[in-house]
Parts: sequence; structure tokens; C-alpha cells
Amino acid sequence: MIRIDPEPWAAMVAHARQTYPNECCGAMLGSLDSGDKLVRVALPLENAFAGAQAARYELRPEDLLAADKAARERHMDLIGIYHSHPDCDAYFSTTDLRNSCPWYSFVVLSIQKGEFHHANSWLPNMEQTEAAKEELTY
Repeated sequence: MIRIDPEPWAAMVAHARQTYPNECCGAMLGSLDSGDKLVRVALPLENAFAGAQAARYELRPEDLLAADKAARERHMDLIGIYHSHPDCDAYFSTTDLRNSCPWYSFVVLSIQKGEFHHANSWLPNMEQTEAAKEELTY
């Protein structure tokens, strides 16, 4: 289960709305407790994809390392990654799965015509062949 506090949730939605019609991406920082995750900070990151950003996002390795460092400096964990899907559902695409890390949660926000519609969280398996839906509260 992953729970996102109101402040980081508002920041994630605002980030997704601001970058529309492109995909946004960012890191979620917080704490782990017996498998339950609490997101207390949303850290916007740059979509570094060189192509059409309306259809894909890409994180630079150095940005992910910086997010992990920021989490440690705040005595938190890097819980996962969020990104938006402009004008489509909050599903975990084949590209998302291929580029995922099995130890992170992946929150996908559906942004329809510039406004938040719905969100889902996904947990990829170790082989990155499938992702299970994770209970998400915000």
C-alpha cells in the first residue's frame, strides 16, 4: 500500500497539469513501514526524453541519484517515481515496465484535457515482465 500526504499529492497534480500536454516525472520521498509506504515529499524532475514528451518520459541517472541523496539528507527513503499520462488512462505501459525498477512504486496520473482525472500505482516484478496494481490512497 502507498499513501501520499496532501501536500506532495497537490504538488504532483500541479506538476502534471503544468507540463500538459507533455508527460511530467518526479520522485516520491517518504518512509517505509512493514511494506506500507508514506510519501511526504514530491520532488519534480525534468523529463529528459529527447523525442515527443507527450508520449514518453525519461529520467537521467544522475537525477535519480540526486533524488536518492535528497531523500537520505532528509532521513527519508526514495519510495518511487511518478509520471503523468496526458489524455489517456493511468496504466503502466510496456515502455514504463521496461524502464522500471522493481524496488520502487510507480504512480501514474491520468491528465485529461489538462485536468487531473485519476491515478494508479504499480509494482513491477523483478523480471520487469509485469506490474501489479498497488493500493493507492491520497
